[in-house]
Amino acid sequence: MAISTGGGAVETPMSDINTTPLVDVMLVLLIIFLIAVPVAIQGIEKLRIPILVSMESKDKVENLLLTVSTTDREGRSAGEPGFEGASRNGDCRIYFNNTTAVDSQELRDKAYKRLDNIVKREGGPEALRANPDKIPQVHIRGDVNAPWRCIAGAIYNVQISGYPTVGFISNPVDPLK
Repeated sequence: MAISTGGGAVETPMSDINTTPLVDVMLVLLIIFLIAVPVAIQGIEKLRIPILVSMESKDKVENLLLTVSTTDREGRSAGEPGFEGASRNGDCRIYFNNTTAVDSQELRDKAYKRLDNIVKREGGPEALRANPDKIPQVHIRGDVNAPWRCIAGAIYNVQISGYPTVGFISNPVDPLK
């Protein structure tokens, strides 16, 4: 802040901003960028980007995919003729690996058998503890109308089966809608 030294007896602070230093800094930055951009462009022309071939990993983790939905108002499941979409009051439907509809007990049994086969194939629990990247996860895709009770039931059943990590798959929201 500056103080006005006028002819009056009372000195009050002045709240105006002095823009001259700001303009000086901006002009210096403009000159620097005018010099730096052509130099940077000349360096980029010689840059060669490597082309890599994408290959599927051989030690891929076999994650378990679950889709959770409900029946419609009439009690029809997805895939049945006349299905009108999931209803919040419908019966829970869980699809194992996104294909086979299972109930809670079947989900526990299938998930346990699947995880047990993976653990045996990898060399036992000690081998998986040594390499935690090979521990499979559960990925749940829930219908927008599926109530939480259905999704929580699926989480509970796969955790009882021994899966330590459960994640969710969501679709990105279209910002234009």
